[in-house]
Amino acid sequence: MKNKITPTDLFLAVLTLMLISVSFYQTWLGLQQIFGTSSFVISLVLSLLLLFLLWQLRKSKMSGLETRGLVLIYFFIASFCFIANFNALYTRFMRTDIFTTELRELNDKFSDLETNVESKLNYSVADAQTRQAIRSELNLLKIQIMDPRNRGIGPEAKQIIGRIEKLIGKKITPLTPIDETPSGYADLADRMEEQIVQMVYNLTPEEKNLMSDINNATLKWNKDIQNLLLKSHQEIDEMAQGQIDKAISEYNKLGNRAHAILGEEKFKFDMAHSNTQEVGKIGFAFNHAISHFGMYQFVVLMGCVLLDFGIMIIILLVPSENGNNGGRGDVFRTKGATLIPKN
Repeated sequence: MKNKITPTDLFLAVLTLMLISVSFYQTWLGLQQIFGTSSFVISLVLSLLLLFLLWQLRKSKMSGLETRGLVLIYFFIASFCFIANFNALYTRFMRTDIFTTELRELNDKFSDLETNVESKLNYSVADAQTRQAIRSELNLLKIQIMDPRNRGIGPEAKQIIGRIEKLIGKKITPLTPIDETPSGYADLADRMEEQIVQMVYNLTPEEKNLMSDINNATLKWNKDIQNLLLKSHQEIDEMAQGQIDKAISEYNKLGNRAHAILGEEKFKFDMAHSNTQEVGKIGFAFNHAISHFGMYQFVVLMGCVLLDFGIMIIILLVPSENGNNGGRGDVFRTKGATLIPKN
């Protein structure tokens, strides 16, 4: 009867195969960044070692033998699987969230660049909040002029112009498009912007072109990023990195131009870098999880703990069929020493 397979043994065997199989696959994915195609063999070896150690652990537990050494070896090997599993699972479940966070931060960067550069220029409208309100209204005006449903200086555009006139304290001359094409109305929007900007700022030609380019980039990326964020998770995952790279490239070019035109004393600029280039790398997964720790990160962490350490914990806690943890009828043993005599 000593070697009889019990229902507990069957249950643990099935559960072990299920968890180790999932761990094997996720470890394979998680190690690809480091080992490439060799990650399959490494993951297979690690999984087989875990299976062997769990079998030895169960056998020692049922025989009342010391299990501390096996537990330490298992913990050491399973730690590699845990790191790889966390990288694979976290990257899979949090990829979209990582991309959307970066996109929103880029949106804020363009807005901050616009505000920062504007604050360093000479201006005829003294109040900063008024200038910001004018800029917001001007962005709305440009959108309205190019709106396919009501292009040009229509009723809505005239209302916006009226609000801007109140903020500036000067009359604005409504202009006309060079032709009735979309490009003609885009040109009209640019000329209206130039007229209003000249009323607000006392700019050199270089400063005027810089501000116009920054304003256009801020408006463009705000619209593009918002449109991208409305797409499905799969589309965001596929398109986000390309958009992020383009946005960062334009942001750095504009920042460097502002630094060159305004000078070191008036404007300091730090180059932006894409954090999402590191997505999929083990270091990024843990750093991002720590800095953004929340419920999702906790769930992924607990899932990885379950995959790699859950079955070991169950084996250590599940008693033998005869009601004691040593597998012998008289005592519970550790290193052969009698700890608790059986009554």
